[in-house]
Amino acid sequence: MPAYAHEGDAGVDLYANETKEIDVGEIALIPTGIKIALPKGFEAQVRPKSGLALKHGITVLNTPGTVDEGYRGEIGVIVVNHGKEKYTVEKGKKIAQMVFNKVEKAELNEVEELDETSRNESGFGSTGLD
Repeated sequence: MPAYAHEGDAGVDLYANETKEIDVGEIALIPTGIKIALPKGFEAQVRPKSGLALKHGITVLNTPGTVDEGYRGEIGVIVVNHGKEKYTVEKGKKIAQMVFNKVEKAELNEVEELDETSRNESGFGSTGLD
């Protein structure tokens, strides 16, 4: 069962439901054995565990992975091994965390052109690197 490890934690821990070896550079889907029913207007985000990332190079590939309110299947965690050696995910061990968020729906409108801003189309690195 997912659980908050400490008072004040933003996310609940997710646990692996099977043991799986992940080679360096390999992508794997780790089942958690849980399904959830989110209330209308909410999502769950699957995020990496910082300890796994720092110590072993294991991270969630599509961070954050979104679980939509209508999904009723098993929660799976897509992980990648960016580490320097094979890593074994052990059944019952923490593999990721899940944070719940309220979703605001945007009103989308098609327009011919956008308003001007000080940034306009300046993108990557536009604020400088220092």
